[in-house]
Amino acid sequence: MKDNYDISKLNKKKKKVNSRAKGSTFERQIAKILNERFNTSEFSRTPGSGAFATTHSLPDHLKIYGDLITPQNFKFCIECKKGYNDESIYSLYNYSSNFWGFIDQCQKDADKCGKFPMLIFKQDRQKTLAVIPSNISILNTNKYIEIHKDNIYYKIYLFDDLLKEEDIIWLD
Repeated sequence: MKDNYDISKLNKKKKKVNSRAKGSTFERQIAKILNERFNTSEFSRTPGSGAFATTHSLPDHLKIYGDLITPQNFKFCIECKKGYNDESIYSLYNYSSNFWGFIDQCQKDADKCGKFPMLIFKQDRQKTLAVIPSNISILNTNKYIEIHKDNIYYKIYLFDDLLKEEDIIWLD
């Protein structure tokens, strides 16, 4: 006896995700959120998404670091990462994981421009996280996870919680 079922539709390949477009969209979303939070239009994506400062010979006053252009008095150099769903809590114990690579990249850019690093990280269907150095005191929220590598300590916050903090945390 022969079955009359068509199972060809069950073997569909997963649609390929354009990771560059996904990252660009996330950067624009974060810029929009920050523009609304600070009532400005100065936050925007960096041309070339952060690599612009390292791939172009520009004078120091024109160099842009991180994934977002920020107001001059903004304390943070921002690196945005979206996706990377294979990263888990165990990535915090693996210093060669993508997660620690993102923090290292953000720290290097922040050191070059004299600002604090802020990694904004979001996995699919999860809340957005923000990673900042532990020495920045957050006044109102005590909900965080502290991590460290090579005696450098960072705190992981929910990004929405940080957005509720007073301007003094964010601006000089």
